[in-house]
Amino acid sequence: MNPYFITAAVSYLLGSIPFGYLLVRIFKGEDVRASGSGNIGATNVARKSPALGIATLALDAAKGLAAVLVARGLFSGPHPQLIMTVAAFFAVLGHLFPVWLKFRGGKGVATSLGAFILLTPKSILCMVVLFLLIAVALRYVSLASVAVAAAFPLLAWAWREYRDSRQLLLIAAVSALVIWKHRQNIGRIATGTESKLGRKPHTEPRTLGATRP
Repeated sequence: MNPYFITAAVSYLLGSIPFGYLLVRIFKGEDVRASGSGNIGATNVARKSPALGIATLALDAAKGLAAVLVARGLFSGPHPQLIMTVAAFFAVLGHLFPVWLKFRGGKGVATSLGAFILLTPKSILCMVVLFLLIAVALRYVSLASVAVAAAFPLLAWAWREYRDSRQLLLIAAVSALVIWKHRQNIGRIATGTESKLGRKPHTEPRTLGATRP
């Protein structure tokens, strides 16, 4: 069977494990999608429990890294960097569109960082620093997330952390998907209605069909 197909399937399934949803369901007996922003990512989970938010962040990053490690362990063909990049891409795709939650997932920042830490370590380090600077200075987690996503392919290109153009295209695709997932946040930033760090968002009950990304 084609190793790229196997890598894509395994990585998607690993990425689609909804740790934020599972942790809140197990420890709080609630559906994290029904409150706050309605997202299953670490930021929204942290509104329920800071400890669970940290755990979600770590586990979402870890599943991205795990997908790449599995691909590296299973396949050592002529293009190991490319197959690892395919694994990283599909791990992020699984997080964004998990089959278990009707394809309504998170926004992919933590999973992207974990998935690409081995492939583009210099770029990831720069992105973490940039994220912290923007988040602390402007207090917008979403803006910091969009900024680092936009910078990712440029950083990977500048540091030459790719072997061929296919890798760079997959990196650009990940960035585009993460930015697209933040499209409503971008709209709220433009109108001045986006929640800032330290300011609680509206917490009235939500219907799952009206989940706010």
